[in-house]
Amino acid sequence: MVAVGSDHDLRRALGRIAETAASLTGARHAALSLPREEGDGPGEPITHGPSPEGEPPAGGFLEVPIQVQGEHFGTLYVAGKSDREAFGDADLHLVRVLATEAGIALSNARMHCAARQRRRWIDGAASVTTALLAGPETGSTTTNALTVVAEKGRELAEAATGAVLLPHAEGGMEVVAISTVLPESVRAEAHRGRIPPKSPVVHQIHAGLAVFSDDFADDPRSISPLSRHYGPTMLLPLRSNGRVLGALALCRISGDRRFSHTERTLGTQFAAQAAVALVLADRHRDRERLAVFEDRDRIARDLHDLVIQRLFATGMLLETARRKAQLPEVAEGVGRAVDELDATIQEIRTAIIALQQGPAEAPPGLRTRVLREAAAAGAALGTRPSVRFTGPVDSQVDDRSARELLAVLGEALAAVTTGASARPEPVRVEITVDLTVPLPDGRPGIRLTVTCPDGAARPVVWEHPLRGGPGA
Repeated sequence: MVAVGSDHDLRRALGRIAETAASLTGARHAALSLPREEGDGPGEPITHGPSPEGEPPAGGFLEVPIQVQGEHFGTLYVAGKSDREAFGDADLHLVRVLATEAGIALSNARMHCAARQRRRWIDGAASVTTALLAGPETGSTTTNALTVVAEKGRELAEAATGAVLLPHAEGGMEVVAISTVLPESVRAEAHRGRIPPKSPVVHQIHAGLAVFSDDFADDPRSISPLSRHYGPTMLLPLRSNGRVLGALALCRISGDRRFSHTERTLGTQFAAQAAVALVLADRHRDRERLAVFEDRDRIARDLHDLVIQRLFATGMLLETARRKAQLPEVAEGVGRAVDELDATIQEIRTAIIALQQGPAEAPPGLRTRVLREAAAAGAALGTRPSVRFTGPVDSQVDDRSARELLAVLGEALAAVTTGASARPEPVRVEITVDLTVPLPDGRPGIRLTVTCPDGAARPVVWEHPLRGGPGA
């Protein structure tokens, strides 16, 4: 008993029990018949001595259940006494004692295994929370956060695929993040794949209920073609404060062992913890974005209240000096300086408006899109183009006119950058979007002008009548 109880290797300890049972009872064969870990049928027996074949063994056999606190773990079996005598009461007593010891060993092993498994899932959930709250310096975007949940869930569940599904705008659910050991073709098919809204699985997830299946490919509840690759599957709702955010799918391949009751419980708990971590991570990123926007607003106010006012005052002084200048060349030089100050003020105002733009997720206005086009051409030109806006560009230009303007601007910048590749020095480009100039027929319109002061390319002028505000 001491030797068996001190052995931490379960299979070796049970093998010693079988050997001891055969030795103490004089049996030629002993075996422990145990169920599989999943509990669905007998597992591989642990035996000692040759198995009796053909007719019943001489001396008969003894079969004793292995039980602990009323729970059935398996059977201890001995057969065929070496002296061909029948087993007696003493033999039965010894086999019962060994069966009890086997039950204790199995119970302890099960508890140790469950404890290790729980610790592994708890550590995994903690690592997910740490990764999601790590901040932007680690690339903790929403997409990366969902990938972390899918990958860690797959590792903990020892599954072939882990995926995060979110509600789709047209109904049903969509795979937005996936981690898999299956071929790339399977991953490519699954990513952005959808589960139709009429699927019973979707209804169960939206109700906050987990979906468990031993063979997802043949499960009548699954009507998505993605399920054909998988066998045992867990679909766990990601819910926080009673709201279902999405689902975590953990799938094993067909023929693999099914998820045990403990794994289902731990997977459900992991999904709940991951959902809370996702909510906290989103709020953490919202606070960081808010801090950035507040800082940008402060910079915009400082530029407007201090820098522009000083430049404007300097321009007024120069304008006065130009009027009082006696020499024409001095007046001309001061006038150019005043024009440069006006252009600088316009560019600073453009920068202020760019600083006051909303978050990246919001639809960008025409100003922002023009500035992006200019910034994209800056690398090829060697210097960033100068951009000036006159008039309420974002509020007065409709979507169609904005698309046409951007198309013309893109073609003009492309032509300039093509010629700039043959020039050793940077090419200066000036872009002007003006809503204050009337068209030749007197109607209000918008004018785009793209010029190169150094003559690197021919100027481009595009005009279009205004139809109204965005979306008109």
